[in-house]
Amino acid sequence: MPVEAFLFDKDGTLFEFAATWNGWAAEVLAELSQGDASRLQAMAEVISYDLEKRAFNPDSLVIASSNGEVAAALVPHVDHMDQEELERYLAESAATAELCEAVPLAALLDSLLARGKVLGVMTNDAESSAVSQLKTAGVLDRFAFVAGFDSGHGAKPDPDPLLAFSKSAGLSPEQVAMVGDSCHDLEAGAAAGMLRIGVLTGMALESELAPHADVVLPDIGHLPAWLDR
Repeated sequence: MPVEAFLFDKDGTLFEFAATWNGWAAEVLAELSQGDASRLQAMAEVISYDLEKRAFNPDSLVIASSNGEVAAALVPHVDHMDQEELERYLAESAATAELCEAVPLAALLDSLLARGKVLGVMTNDAESSAVSQLKTAGVLDRFAFVAGFDSGHGAKPDPDPLLAFSKSAGLSPEQVAMVGDSCHDLEAGAAAGMLRIGVLTGMALESELAPHADVVLPDIGHLPAWLDR
C-alpha cells in the first residue's frame, strides 16, 4: 500500500539530536546544580551525560523519554523545585533551545506536500515545546498534526498517539510511515501497524535500528528518493 502520510519524531529526526541538545543540556544542568559540583555530577550520571565531552551518551534516557520521565530522574538532586515545576522548567527551556535542522526542513516538507502527503509530528517532548520549535524553524504550518507526550494520546512506544494521527488524517495505519531515530519510534510504529523508517541523525546506530525498521536512511532528506525507488 502506498505511503500517503509521514509522522515524524522531532529530536534526532527533524532536528539533529547532538547538535541541538548537547550544549543545551550543559546549560540546564549547570543552572539546576546552582554551583554544587557534586549535585551536577549526580544529575549528569542519572541522565547519562558526559560533562567533560558536553555530550549525551548513547544510552541516555533523555533521548527517547518524556520531560516527565527526565524530571522524575533529576528531581532527587534538585532541592528548589518539585517534580511538576522541574518538568515545566524543562519544557520551557527546551522551547527556546537553538535548533539544528537535520536537513533544510522547509524545502523537504514542501516537496512532500507537493506530492500530496499528509505530515505530522509526534514527540515525547511537550507539545508546547514542539509547537514553539517548529514555529521558530518556520515550518509549523506544514504539519496537520503536532502532538507531545502531554497531548492526551500517550507517549511512544505506545501506538495510541500514532493511531491518533492516522485517524486525524483519515488514513489507515498501513498508509502511514513513522519516521524516527530511536527504537521507541520504530517500536511504536510496529505496534500501530505502520511502515517504519529509521534515520541516523539521532544517537542510535544503523545496527540498532535495522532490526526494528523497514528501511534505515541517513536522514529525512532521502525520503523523496526513497518514494521514487
